[in-house]
Amino acid sequence: MLKDARVHPTLPAQDFERAKSFYRDKLGLEPQLETAGGAFYSVGERTRFLLFPTQGKPSGAHTQVGFTVTDVESEVRALQAKGVEFEEYDYPQLKTENGIAKTPVGKAGWFKDSEGNMIGLIEFDDPPD
Repeated sequence: MLKDARVHPTLPAQDFERAKSFYRDKLGLEPQLETAGGAFYSVGERTRFLLFPTQGKPSGAHTQVGFTVTDVESEVRALQAKGVEFEEYDYPQLKTENGIAKTPVGKAGWFKDSEGNMIGLIEFDDPPD
């Protein structure tokens, strides 16, 4: 049944045009397909996500989309140079320095998009297949 189905995260946007500008100007992404229901963004290896207009609010309290990268430090610096603000955490189990935390599986960083959706970047120590 679903084990062979492709999945795509869906991200709410209260201001759809502002959100599309953020993804274009800050992240360098353009929609692959745009309809009245939203915009699909294609990213690495046959994956994609949907940004859709809504009046609903994201919680921003957990990672809603995670990007696997090969060099999280370079990605964080490049995005910071474009004005993306990374979250800083100082918890016993998670502490960031310059937007990057060492986790049990690798290095990671998190930022919120223009709508408050939490986006994560992770560089795995031992990348899964």
